[in-house]
Amino acid sequence: MRRVAVFGATGSIGTSALDVIARHPDRLRAEALVAGGNAAALVELCRRHRPAHAAVADPAAYPALRDGLRAAGLATEAHAGAGAIDALAADAASDTVVAAIVGAAGLSSTLAAARAGKRLLLANKESLVLAGELLMAAVREHGARIVPIDSEHNAIFQCLPDAEARAGLARIRLTASGGPFRGRTRAELAGVTPAQAVAHPKWSMGPKISVDSATLMNKGLEVIEAHHLFGLPGERIGVLVHPQSLVHSLVEFIDGSTLAQLGLPDMRTALAVGFAWPERIDSGVASLDLLAQGRLDFEAPDTDAFPCLRLAYAALAAGGAAPAALNAANEEAVSAFLQGEIGFLSIPDLVEDALQRMPDAAAGSLDALLAADAAARASTRAAIARAAVSGTVTHREART
Repeated sequence: MRRVAVFGATGSIGTSALDVIARHPDRLRAEALVAGGNAAALVELCRRHRPAHAAVADPAAYPALRDGLRAAGLATEAHAGAGAIDALAADAASDTVVAAIVGAAGLSSTLAAARAGKRLLLANKESLVLAGELLMAAVREHGARIVPIDSEHNAIFQCLPDAEARAGLARIRLTASGGPFRGRTRAELAGVTPAQAVAHPKWSMGPKISVDSATLMNKGLEVIEAHHLFGLPGERIGVLVHPQSLVHSLVEFIDGSTLAQLGLPDMRTALAVGFAWPERIDSGVASLDLLAQGRLDFEAPDTDAFPCLRLAYAALAAGGAAPAALNAANEEAVSAFLQGEIGFLSIPDLVEDALQRMPDAAAGSLDALLAADAAARASTRAAIARAAVSGTVTHREART
C-alpha cells in the first residue's frame, strides 16, 4: 500500500491525483491533504478520501477547517501554517508526496519530502527552477526518488528511466502546445485579457500556470527543470511547438534514433506513472487513437512574440541565482496581470528588467536563493507601481 500526501489537493493536479488514488483502493491511500486557504473544498475532499491529516497554508483558514471536519464527523486531524505542512511532508506516515503547490510557496515542503527520502511526484516546477541544485543534492543524499509529473518531463522519464537508458543520449526536445495565442504577432498580443490568457486550448490548469503557458514562460521553466532532472546543458534541450499536445516530449540519441511518449492530454497518465513506476496501473485515461486524431504538427517557437522562453534560456546560461530571479519576477508579473494591473506584454518586460537589475549571486545556499527571490520580487513590484503612477494603460483601463 502506497500512502500518499497530496500537496495542492484542491487544484487541478491534486484533483487528478485523488482521482487516480480512488481507482486503486487496494494499493493507494490518501494519507494527508494540503490546500492553500479553501477550507470548505478541503473538507469536502476529506469526506470522500478520509485522510488522517488535512492542512491549510493560511492560518486564518484553520478554524473553518477544524470545525468543518468536526461537523462532518471526520477523525481527520487539522493543521495550518508552513511549519505544519513541512512536518507533514517529512512525516513517516506517508511514503509518497504529490508536490503540486503552485509557485515558490511549494519549495519548503518539497525539500522536506526529499530530505525524508520520499517518492516525490514533482509538479511544482518552481522548486527546481528556484533551488534545483539544492533539491537534487537532497534527493541524492537522502535516497529520495523524483518522478516528474509535468507531462513533458514525465515523458522523458518514461524514455530515460535510468542511467543505462541514457547511454548515447544526444538531446531532448520538450513539446509545447503554443498556448491560446499561438501564431499571433507581438503586436497582436498587446490587448489580450486575463480571461483569454487562462483559456488554454488543451490542458486544464490553474490561472498562473495557464498564463505561463500563454507567454511560453511555462516552457522556459521546464527547460531549466529538465536541466536539473536529466543533467543536460541548455544547448541540448530544445523546444518544439506541437499544437495537438499528443507527443509529450522526444529523446534523441547519437545513433539517429528518436524516442517519444504519446498520449491524450490528461495529467492522470503522468500521475499513474508516478504512483506505480516501474509497474503500470489504470489511470482512467483512454488510449490514444492516432487514426481519429489525424495529424501531428510541429513548428519552432516564436521567441520574438513570446520572449519569456528566450529569457529562461538566458537565466539558465547565467546560472547562480538568475533562475530564482526569473521565477520570482514572473510570479509577481503574472499576479499583476491577472489582477488587471498590467498588460500581457508587460510580463516579459518586467522579467527582463529584473534579470538586468540582479547582481551576480551564487546559488550555494537556500538563504542566498531566497534573498535573490525577495530582491527580484521587490524590484518587480516597484516597477509595477511606477507603471501605475505614470498612467500606463492596463487591461482594466482598456475595458472601461
